[in-house]
Amino acid sequence: MINASYEFDQAILPAGFILKTNILIRFRADRAESPRRNLNLSLVIDRSGSMGGAPLYHALKAADSVVEQLKPEDILSVVVYDDVVDTVVPPQPVTDKAALKNSIHEVSAGGLTNLSGGWLKGCEYVKKQLDPQKVNRVLLLTDGHANMGIQDTKILTATSGQKAEEGVITTTLGFGQSFNEDLLIGMARAANGNFYFIQSIDEASEVFSIELDSLRAVVGQNLNVTLELADGVSLVNTLSLAKVSQNDVGQTAIALGELYEGEDKLLGLSLEISRSLVGDLPVMKLHYSADVVENDVIQSVSGTADIIAKVGTVEEAALASTSHIILELSRLTIAKAKETALEEAEQGRHQEAEQILRTLVNDLRNQGLNENFEIAEEIEQLEYFSGQIAQKALSNAGRKELRDQSYQTMTRNRSDLVGRGVTVGSEIYAMPVVNEVGSGVELHCIREGGKLRIKVVSNDYDLSKNVQFPRAIRAEGARYVVERLELSNDSTFYRVHGNIARFAQPGEADIFVARQRSRSASTGKASTGPATAADLPTTDTVQDGILVQCVKDGSKIRARVVSDGYEPDWNMRFPRSVRVEGMLYVVDEIKIGPDGKSYIACGEIKRLVQPNMTN
Repeated sequence: MINASYEFDQAILPAGFILKTNILIRFRADRAESPRRNLNLSLVIDRSGSMGGAPLYHALKAADSVVEQLKPEDILSVVVYDDVVDTVVPPQPVTDKAALKNSIHEVSAGGLTNLSGGWLKGCEYVKKQLDPQKVNRVLLLTDGHANMGIQDTKILTATSGQKAEEGVITTTLGFGQSFNEDLLIGMARAANGNFYFIQSIDEASEVFSIELDSLRAVVGQNLNVTLELADGVSLVNTLSLAKVSQNDVGQTAIALGELYEGEDKLLGLSLEISRSLVGDLPVMKLHYSADVVENDVIQSVSGTADIIAKVGTVEEAALASTSHIILELSRLTIAKAKETALEEAEQGRHQEAEQILRTLVNDLRNQGLNENFEIAEEIEQLEYFSGQIAQKALSNAGRKELRDQSYQTMTRNRSDLVGRGVTVGSEIYAMPVVNEVGSGVELHCIREGGKLRIKVVSNDYDLSKNVQFPRAIRAEGARYVVERLELSNDSTFYRVHGNIARFAQPGEADIFVARQRSRSASTGKASTGPATAADLPTTDTVQDGILVQCVKDGSKIRARVVSDGYEPDWNMRFPRSVRVEGMLYVVDEIKIGPDGKSYIACGEIKRLVQPNMTN
């Protein structure tokens, strides 16, 4: 049931004393004529205060879309959490979709983030309904850091692995810019689940649909590979994101997780071979096993493949055709370099991190791979991130993009998941601005499948083609004027040549001019309030404000900060006239009081409202 195939990065390897080479191994388990597996699913949704307004609205809309795509044979539970954990939908077959949606629509934002409590309750519900013939999964969505319950990343990650051994797999979804990506990626990796970075809140339903498609397409689980290397062959690096260990006899064991219908599971390996002679060279025996769907039941299957390289003279190797897998290996190499560079930067070795990325850019260009549009886009990402790292200016959003891009490429073989990133380029605000196109070419930046793409607006060009363009000045909605465009060598995309300016039509507001907010908090003045909370201005988003909630404390109603990075137990100076139990507010600024252990609300106060849910 499992097909394994392999290719080296060169059709013929050159003979020599020491040879370094990369190999790409593909695993595929094609589904026979049988129905797709049913789901035992728990949605665990963060309803903490920071999710209030538009974020929670879109998360609940995404939950709606999940309900709509499920079948009566599927089991669903829905758990929400803030300070406390509540069950919105106990485990049940999806037979009354309208009732399920109505229950979801009643969810409202609360206070802090008891991530562990919500997640463990979801795991409990999936475990109670555990069925090896179903796909048993918890989908955990959060936009913030755990600040109640179990908060230790190592404990949560290890527990995620333990739950997976019990049959309950966790997929994590990070929402916005404040979640802990190390925790969510760590939990997903430990469980052999999936991780998604939902950068723009209106794409939540799209990302949920990708995960549901993946779950429906699961045809194999627990894909494990053992490498029995031949004498003189050593493993230098693993390019795929996998659990790597040593078995009892010292062989490398690799856990690759799930197999999806129609999607190859890729394993990239970097090898070093000593004394490679002309002829067929045995490199390794590949042992693999997985639990796959066969005749409507889960069965364990295994196999062995002999991996043999063709070795020729240096001249023969030079004349041999380049392997067509070079693009796939390059993507894995790029993803591994991003991961390594980020690790170096976070150890304070910024120069080494920058050098890793810039060296790879030169290698890709020297191989002519910049003539492939997707690799050319990756080169732009590498140059953008290397510049950010060199200046020690990698932002929180940039770090999340970097980790997500590395993770997705090394775990999945889906074009709609790799290279995602919609953060505004850091240099766009410093660009020159022009008010007419003149003899130049007008371009437009759009968001397409979670990526920022540049399209041609001017006539006399193929408007369907993408444009190769610096990542550092991309921003959704921005327009540009460039001197000229030229087609790539294979005529599949355009390259920009000459000067680039941002374009703003006369009389139009320039949406990328840095806006200076007028904030009374900058004077240090404490907030004042109107007569009642109903008189406050409203907003449906926190943006760069700070979230405050009023809670019952004995006979009094006190205000507490629920945004990440603050002490929720500290008292706060906050207008009494607008205090309403359970209400959420957005304030301009929070300052520490003179006693050093209390807060003062400063600047404007707005009431946070939730958009109406519609069926």
